[in-house]
Amino acid sequence: MKVVKKELHFSTKGEIDLVDITREVELFVAESGISKGQVLIFVPGATGAVVAIEHEEGLLEDFKKILKEIVPKEKPYLHNRFDDNAHSHIRATLLGPSLVFPIVDGELVRGTWQQIFFVELDTRPRKRRILLQAIGE
Repeated sequence: MKVVKKELHFSTKGEIDLVDITREVELFVAESGISKGQVLIFVPGATGAVVAIEHEEGLLEDFKKILKEIVPKEKPYLHNRFDDNAHSHIRATLLGPSLVFPIVDGELVRGTWQQIFFVELDTRPRKRRILLQAIGE
């Protein structure tokens, strides 16, 4: 069993910034030397998430709108007594900090319309890192 890891580093704009990391994950898998296994995509942070969604501008705008409707920024959250980003934490919890995709014949397996996005949910621009870990043979 082989384990290969890598970190992606990038900056975000804050408040539901969507960063397409599909290409970087595909390159990592191709360079990992793993022909069959899986890749973990993990966000170390409480106000970021990763999702699989189609990279179509209308859908991405719909996604942002729904997040704002489901967990509005303006509610009187108790956490806001300490930091004005409770909605960011809640949105991140609903979306999740990780995804796992299969690796078959040395390639990342995903649906045609399934791209991988980091979702910045904090209220301010941030420097972010994503941990990638491929496991297999």
